Amino acid sequence: MSSPGANGGAAREDDDPTGLGEPLLTNDDAGGGFHPETLATVVVATTTTAPNGGNAKVMKGSMKAEAKDDRYWVDVHREVTAAADLENGGDGGRPLMFREKKVKPALLYPYRTLILIRLIAVILFIGWRIKHNNSDVMWFWTTSVVADVWFAFSWLLYQMPKFNPIKRSPDLDALRQYYDLPDGDSILPAIDVFVTTADPIDEPVLYTMNSILSILAVDYPIDRYACYLSDDSGTLIEYDALAETAKFAALWAPFCRKHSIEPRAPESYFQREGMIYNGKSPSEFINDYRHVNVEYQRYKARLEMLTSTIRERSNFYNNIKTTKGDVNATWMANGTQWPGTWLEPIDNHRKGHHEGVVQVVLEPPNGGKTQHDNIVNPLNFDGIDARLPMLVYMARGKSPCYDHNKKAGNLNAQLRVSALLSNAPFVINFDCDHYINDSRALQAAMCFMLDSREGDNIAFVQFPQRFENVDPTDRYGNHNRVFFDGAMYALNGIQGPSYLGTGCMFRRLALYGIDPPRWRPNDILVDSSKFGNSIPFLNSVLQSLKQESHISPLNLDDSFIAEMMLVISSSFDIGTDWGRGVGYIYEMATEDMVTGFRIHKQGWHSMYCTMDVDTFCGTAPINLTERLYQIVRWAGGSVEMFFSHNNPLLAGCRLHPMQRIVYLNYNIYPITSLFLLLYALCPVMWLLPEEILIQRPFTRYVVFLIIIIALIHTIGIMEIKWAGTKWLDWWRNEQFFMIASLSAYPTALLHIVVKLLTRGKGIRFRVTSKQTKVEDNEDKYAEMYEMRWVPMLIPAMVALFSNTMAIGVAIGKAIVYGGVWPKTQRLHAMLGLLFNVWLMILLQPFALALIGRWSKKPSILFILFPVAFVVFALVYICVHVFVVNFFPSMEI
Repeated sequence: MSSPGANGGAAREDDDPTGLGEPLLTNDDAGGGFHPETLATVVVATTTTAPNGGNAKVMKGSMKAEAKDDRYWVDVHREVTAAADLENGGDGGRPLMFREKKVKPALLYPYRTLILIRLIAVILFIGWRIKHNNSDVMWFWTTSVVADVWFAFSWLLYQMPKFNPIKRSPDLDALRQYYDLPDGDSILPAIDVFVTTADPIDEPVLYTMNSILSILAVDYPIDRYACYLSDDSGTLIEYDALAETAKFAALWAPFCRKHSIEPRAPESYFQREGMIYNGKSPSEFINDYRHVNVEYQRYKARLEMLTSTIRERSNFYNNIKTTKGDVNATWMANGTQWPGTWLEPIDNHRKGHHEGVVQVVLEPPNGGKTQHDNIVNPLNFDGIDARLPMLVYMARGKSPCYDHNKKAGNLNAQLRVSALLSNAPFVINFDCDHYINDSRALQAAMCFMLDSREGDNIAFVQFPQRFENVDPTDRYGNHNRVFFDGAMYALNGIQGPSYLGTGCMFRRLALYGIDPPRWRPNDILVDSSKFGNSIPFLNSVLQSLKQESHISPLNLDDSFIAEMMLVISSSFDIGTDWGRGVGYIYEMATEDMVTGFRIHKQGWHSMYCTMDVDTFCGTAPINLTERLYQIVRWAGGSVEMFFSHNNPLLAGCRLHPMQRIVYLNYNIYPITSLFLLLYALCPVMWLLPEEILIQRPFTRYVVFLIIIIALIHTIGIMEIKWAGTKWLDWWRNEQFFMIASLSAYPTALLHIVVKLLTRGKGIRFRVTSKQTKVEDNEDKYAEMYEMRWVPMLIPAMVALFSNTMAIGVAIGKAIVYGGVWPKTQRLHAMLGLLFNVWLMILLQPFALALIGRWSKKPSILFILFPVAFVVFALVYICVHVFVVNFFPSMEI
């Protein structure tokens, strides 16, 4: 028996220490995914001898993660509404589907008081500066006062919505009580699950397929949801990979259900060390684990060979089915030409110019039959539902004559195809690099949608974004916990969180632009001018208004296929409301934020769902340049929104006033970078011979600044407590905001200025590469140490260099003039250096990025910076001596 693992290792047959009649694998078997020594923490019924000679102890355990620290939160108790009582017969009411917590008054009131104190301090500070308008450079003083006013305004916009943080978590027991039937069936609503991918190179196929596998094995009634993969590249490799995934899922999904596997993305599961088993068949676990792991390595090997497999197949069919001189096509396994992009692209078969494709890989499950009844499965799945949900591949048609509206257009095409095939009343979308980490995720979202208090008015449920490939110190703030665990809790206390692009469940009606029940008219117009010229799709919209779905056996006749091709054609959106009042919004780099805004301003609410276990996990760009490209798109799209008809100041009365402030802050926060950039370049004044002060009296000015900055940090410490984050998360957020303010944010603003002046398209969408380009098998964070130069890095580099030089020059001046400087000037010099040092501490991650692979040991900066200070000090002293001796009339 051999296994085509990633490292070419083979599975060896040894003695069977388990007595189960099957061999275990050694540590290097099947690509290294199986680690017998980790079975010391895996539940199995006996103590076995592992192949490496060690003992693999097995004991009963629980998959439940330790609950997050809620010591600063208290439950919010609300009475069940009368309407809910009537709905359930009036006897006692029905359990609410989610729990609410608010910050304890002992922390919340001091937190609010500190915000008020800082606001008063800032007002007094600005008033003092205006009253004492004494400066050595008045234009700079005026600019700095404007900057301080802007800082205060921006901070207030950011802080005001945080006055009432709310944490919400689903009550899964209550959901099961009311929607699970005694016979094991369920009456939960249907869900359409969307996965989008744009490029199989930048977004590796293995990541995408792991996302699909986690969805196919999720804990939700199998006949109540469907999965759609939308491939914007139109490549056969994605479709063939999906077909391979469907075959492996026939083994993986029942294995997960039998043994309660978490997480249900195999790549992540097999790489984890220490699993706590929670299934019902511990005596069979090791054997099943071994078999599934070997099959997974074989499955991965087949994915890796797809390019060559497709090429060989296409060469074969081109030789037997075409004549000499014909264009070489790309062929599917069934001997038909692939309608999407070809290996050798020509018109109608190249990126950005190809027909639409819809392929049903797995039809809806029918009764107790599986879609792979002809496959002989060696594992015992008696009593386990081995069926799989419907699985569909699609690629929308593209033409160089039309704008395809990037991810938003991709999602809208999925929305229309799913309406024809399944038309579930709820949809949830994922980026291809995100997988379901907690199999209860779909149930958790439904707890909010079906809640008796506010469920009917909830348009979407947003989950936190979590990343598992980030370095332990989170050097570039990829986790962004201050936002996901701080700002989002705050929005829960208003109209709800904004849409964050992935891991978000929507009510289909809200995406269609239908008003919430409290504002909904009796007669809703469903016509072609709004939704497009497809009668079956218009009928599906009418069905959606009745909350109807039809996940049932398909009748894919020619007319139905023609309708699917129509709704994904490149010109279908033309002349309709798609991308404006219907679906995901177009012409914005941040289609997610604008889509959420459009839904909120219609009066809908949203919810932020948190669970003890991270619901979804994904990958983040850990290289600084890729990270900054991502920030450019987000920041540029935010500012772009302000200059569009989606400006929050122009929203109607249905948008909560505080929610309006939230969106306004999203729109204008990048402007702060212009003033920060100005301050960051102030150290060049050290190069001037005279003492130049921005504000006099300087000592009092610095004391005011220290108090104001200290208050920000004190407020931040209190936010850390109720948000449940760590101090390092907050500090990385501060550091990366400064780095982005000296690089990505000014770049984004420049893009917007160019757009406004040239009537251009604004920020260009750039797919963030998730493919590691550094070949270093021994260091999974090797990509982080690679420095890729781009123009946007220049301002940050200049700021770092000028501050380093300023400190060196200051040391040199102290040596030269220390004996003659008056006490006041020496004090001014020390106070000025405080900000130079502070800025350099904030730019520490950027400095590490500059030195590339040397940054593997961050402590090297404690050597490089002092050396640089000494060098600049010596240069200054040498220049000073030279000038004094040869040009005595000059002084530096």
